[in-house]
Amino acid sequence: MNCLASPAVVVTGSSTGIGAGCALELDGRGFRVFAGVRSEADGQRLQARASEALTPLAIDVTDAQSIEHAARFVADAVGQAGLAGLVNNAGIVVAGPLEILPIDQLRRQLEVNVIGQIAVTQALLPLLRAARGRIVNVSSVNGSLAPPYLGPYAASKFALEALSDALRTELRTWGITVSLIEPGAVDTPIWEKAFAAADQLAQHVPPEALKLYEADLAAMRATTRRLALGAMPVQKIVRAVLHALTAKRPRTRYYINLQTQLLFGPFKLLPDRLRDWFIRRSIGLR
Repeated sequence: MNCLASPAVVVTGSSTGIGAGCALELDGRGFRVFAGVRSEADGQRLQARASEALTPLAIDVTDAQSIEHAARFVADAVGQAGLAGLVNNAGIVVAGPLEILPIDQLRRQLEVNVIGQIAVTQALLPLLRAARGRIVNVSSVNGSLAPPYLGPYAASKFALEALSDALRTELRTWGITVSLIEPGAVDTPIWEKAFAAADQLAQHVPPEALKLYEADLAAMRATTRRLALGAMPVQKIVRAVLHALTAKRPRTRYYINLQTQLLFGPFKLLPDRLRDWFIRRSIGLR
């Protein structure tokens, strides 16, 4: 496809995992992809696997000036054609007991996973409106269910779900659709990064405070590693994102597989204390 005539899409968090998979798939299908990355090296690695049409886009979703520069760059590149899609995928995992979690880490979780998504959306909405484009927000099954010790991450996804629901109705006037992608465990580096961050956090917590949660955290880590072994491939999420961007009637929510839908749908209907008991038992907590 001619680059200028190709539908343009911005994908944030494209350095690895889901974002990289989406950027490469869309590039291969003829989209003009602006792949959001944090460093020049990340952009070069991605470019080496893509066509010449893929453009690395330097963007830090927590930095207003970075977002402004990125939006201006995309606007100059696409002109009046506007933007056919925005995939808000950038995200991190902050984990740990809420009692001892540094407040700045909670702020960081919400800045990246919530505020950053809306800031990028605001900056690119004029371009999306020009093309009657589509917004795809990558959420999680934890957007409706909060496991212990993943409270910050779940809170960010709960918030993203709420904001997406509101945005979907607000933007209907201009034909802009908003879809949520809700995967379970995905085979990406994000969880290893979360483990590394949790280990770093433990070094700055008083030993007596950490000891209170020692058994629970060991069980949680073992369960997370077990889930990671059966994690779904990134390509499953990529297919859902592609459908949300190209289908005549995109869904508002994409549960990635039937198992996830069957598990989390009825599970949310259980009484709170019974649900808490099941969650703790499934993780191996007392």
